[in-house]
Amino acid sequence: MPPLEVRPLQPDDLPALMAVQRAAYGDGFMESTEVFARRLASPVNCSLALLLDGALCAYLAAYHSVQGKVTPLHGDFEPPLGTAPDTLYLHDMAVLPHLAGQGLPQRLLQPLWEQATAQGLRQSALVSVQGSEGYWQRHGYVAQPLHQPEQQQRLASYGEGAVYMARTLQAT
Repeated sequence: MPPLEVRPLQPDDLPALMAVQRAAYGDGFMESTEVFARRLASPVNCSLALLLDGALCAYLAAYHSVQGKVTPLHGDFEPPLGTAPDTLYLHDMAVLPHLAGQGLPQRLLQPLWEQATAQGLRQSALVSVQGSEGYWQRHGYVAQPLHQPEQQQRLASYGEGAVYMARTLQAT
């Protein structure tokens, strides 16, 4: 396999990110370039790009948040109000379909988990969609109930079968 590079996701990556997103999810979960631009500008953003031979082939949109808070589909990365972040929230990870099965997600997940742990975050959370719950369980995530009606409504923006999941981050 040609050389892989992991680096922070940048505004110049947005056209390629849109192509990866469409290839991975189809139109059902497409989020706009404008939403992603606002996310990249957020002070809590920590999203990563994976480049294969210099071309974006995967990304992980993520930010620092708090446990039990869901970013709705098409929502911005909101800094926590009145409290310090304790959670690495993984909003969206996509890999070009023809590269599936080659371990590329781990190249994005591992550095973010390590960075979050070093920064004192205690857990990571996400919303599982499109039947991906088993995949995330294999990475240590467990389904968690959401008790606040606002967060339940945000979860519902992903459609039926969406599951809020979390895992503990541990120093290695």
